[in-house]
Amino acid sequence: MQQNKNNLLVKLENAGVYRDNRWLVRGVSLELNRNNIVTLIGPNGSGKTTTGKLILNILDPDEGKVSLNTNRIAYVPQKININSTVPLRVTDFMSLTGNISHSKIIENLKLTGVEKLYNNNLIDLSGGEFQRVLLARAVAKNPDLLILDEPVQGVDFRGEIKLYNVIKEILDEINCGILLISHDLHFVMSSTDHVICLNNHVCCSGSPRDVAQNSSYIELFGEQAASTFSVYNHHHDHTHNQDGSISK
Repeated sequence: MQQNKNNLLVKLENAGVYRDNRWLVRGVSLELNRNNIVTLIGPNGSGKTTTGKLILNILDPDEGKVSLNTNRIAYVPQKININSTVPLRVTDFMSLTGNISHSKIIENLKLTGVEKLYNNNLIDLSGGEFQRVLLARAVAKNPDLLILDEPVQGVDFRGEIKLYNVIKEILDEINCGILLISHDLHFVMSSTDHVICLNNHVCCSGSPRDVAQNSSYIELFGEQAASTFSVYNHHHDHTHNQDGSISK
């Protein structure tokens, strides 16, 4: 089928960022559409977060082009430091930077499975619980595009599986597009539609299975990474091109 331009949320065309006499990332092309998950993977320092900042309009490209078709973007950062000496309940945190109704708070906490933590203090939450609260807070903004930077950081193995299931439920519930940024490949890749592997440039891109079999990916992460991840069966009536765009 033809790509619906109304579903296109963001497009990068050979985008690059140059700082301190070096390219942090260069030649990145991607498209992210509504109801799709695109994952940026790569080792630390490979340009994943920099690419995310281009999409968030925090950085301007030094070459190439970034086109945004929405300003309704929610971002879940890699890490948030909470002052343990200041009591902050989940409900207070949810409405910290905006006026969100009680019913909306409960609705989004329920979506991420942590509505019972409504009155709990943030410092008492486990890593997985805290990540779910962060997701709920982001989703409460009704984003068209949700950017998740290392969403399973500090979460145990079992919690990772549950958290990625929650992310997929969010995609289905609010019909947004999701950009995942991670160096944790096993479950990120298995739950995504399109993978872009960065090492300060695009090493390879495509379906999870195609990327895992690519020699550039194997060179970066080793044979074991390519052989152990489980591909999520996410069926579509379309295919993804190398830049993430959709074709029949």
